[in-house]
Amino acid sequence: MLDQLNTMITDLLGPAGPLIVVAGLAVVLILATIPMMMSTKPDPMDRLKQTAQQKMDSDTRAVLRDKKRNEKLNKYAQYLEPQDEQELSNIRMTLLQAGYRSKDAVQLYYFAQFALGLSMLGAGVAYFFLFVNGPEATMQQKLMYILGPGAVGYLAPKYWINKRVEKRKEEIQGGFPDALDMMLVCVEAGQSMDQAIVRVASELRASYPALADEFQIISHEMKAGKDKTLVLNDMSERCGVQDVSSFVTVLNQAQTFGTSISDALRVYAAEMRDKRVMRAEEAANKLPTKMTLTTMMLTVPPLLIILVGPSAVGITEMGNIGK
Repeated sequence: MLDQLNTMITDLLGPAGPLIVVAGLAVVLILATIPMMMSTKPDPMDRLKQTAQQKMDSDTRAVLRDKKRNEKLNKYAQYLEPQDEQELSNIRMTLLQAGYRSKDAVQLYYFAQFALGLSMLGAGVAYFFLFVNGPEATMQQKLMYILGPGAVGYLAPKYWINKRVEKRKEEIQGGFPDALDMMLVCVEAGQSMDQAIVRVASELRASYPALADEFQIISHEMKAGKDKTLVLNDMSERCGVQDVSSFVTVLNQAQTFGTSISDALRVYAAEMRDKRVMRAEEAANKLPTKMTLTTMMLTVPPLLIILVGPSAVGITEMGNIGK
């Protein structure tokens, strides 16, 4: 199908027809985005700012807090944020799990996708014009050199965020047993749960900064008067780790039924230590299987050369002598 399309375009526009079509499409897309970016609709935040000048109520204070956002990005919020509330909530939660908590995180994420996609597309077009022979290039080569960089630039922020989420989850999961042990020591020493969380957040900063940030956030929220159950549930959603979710469930049940928090922490901390040992044993047991292919690739060819090489040389020499 691509070959037929390439032939038809070549017959109409000449040898450079496919290149002209692709370059024209890129120019049309770029020109189409300029009016969309320039002609912005009235931002609802402007109305809220006008209301803020007339009355100082809760809505006014929310608007004043919102002034900390990037005003340049806020002008184009309708283009840099999903219009679907569910999609916006999902991407915001993903960025929170990656460690990006600023109010402009969603807008910066979509702006990075837009900017990198267009810049890499322009770089691909320039590279194709300068270093690739256009008339002799096939349709697959044109798509690869022109649209390929644009697709890579568009998908690069998403790949980076996913890698950050996975790395952060691994860090939280690895440091959580140590955090529970430290919290248990603090509680048994006579500190309250809030004081223990503050102490754990300060002590874990050097080893597990992501987990320390989460404990620091819940300590600030509890100091601000937010309900402890909601604070712990929010932490569970931000972390996205099953161990943290189970820990939150244990604390909520202990608070609901009035059981001893130190006993719950002692049992759950021991369980987390056992799970960490089992994860280490699982990784160790997977290692021989992963090394089998590498060992065969690096061991079998040299072994064959050592064993078969002299025989092959001897057979060759005997054949030369016979001639």
